[in-house]
Amino acid sequence: MRRLLIVGYGDIARRVARRLPAGIEQRALARSGGCDLDRPETLAGVGGWADALLHCAPPPAAGDTDPRTAHLLAALEARILPARIVYVSTSGVYGDCGGALVDESRAVNPQSARARRRVDAEAQLARWCRSRGVALVVLRAPGIYAADRLPLERLRAATPALRAQDDVYTNHIHAEDLAAICARALAADAPAGVYNSADDTRLKMGDWLDLVADRCGLARPPRIARADAPGRIPAPLLSFLGESRLLANAKLKRALGVDLAYPTVFDGVPRARQLA
Repeated sequence: MRRLLIVGYGDIARRVARRLPAGIEQRALARSGGCDLDRPETLAGVGGWADALLHCAPPPAAGDTDPRTAHLLAALEARILPARIVYVSTSGVYGDCGGALVDESRAVNPQSARARRRVDAEAQLARWCRSRGVALVVLRAPGIYAADRLPLERLRAATPALRAQDDVYTNHIHAEDLAAICARALAADAPAGVYNSADDTRLKMGDWLDLVADRCGLARPPRIARADAPGRIPAPLLSFLGESRLLANAKLKRALGVDLAYPTVFDGVPRARQLA
């Protein structure tokens, strides 16, 4: 890889950029630079420049498809195509699995519009790459956290969590580990395919919130029954509490050779004194 095009230059993309070896020319496609995935006319000249592409841009906030990915792929049509695309997707594509352990062989079953948009983006990329001989790596990431990406406002607002018998399993990955996974996936010898990009944590949502509260010197959230949740837990948060699954990450470790710096949230969530 000599030239990398980064699409969606947010937190993870910036962390990836800092990890890349010297000598790799990088170009970011972002609204701040005049490129807007919602306005395909601004994407002229994107194709033909890079030999690898990191796609971190989320789909739009509404609808069941991802026109942004469609606009990007149309712009990439040039005489020289990238040899490799890495797409940061979401584990939400699996839907509710009843707390089961889920590996990459499980069929997608999106149960929300946001997950259907991600499934559409994955499908678009798979068709496009397959027909053009471009290697595709899809990283299905769960909840991303770091010292500056913790649910502190939710805890300060005393937003309730579900009681243990009603709670769901949640999955996590530290932002630095996800950046390292992306950097590894961009390497020419990284096998193409789909990877669950999660750590080894086996924890329910309420226990995750308790851990963050304890580490950061905040009160633990009150626990309530699921039947009492509507109106007390905001609808966007409550929608995440309708799905429970545990992500298996053996393929990530075996095929990509990833060695997590923060194997569990107990290793990665800092204590209050470290946040000061």
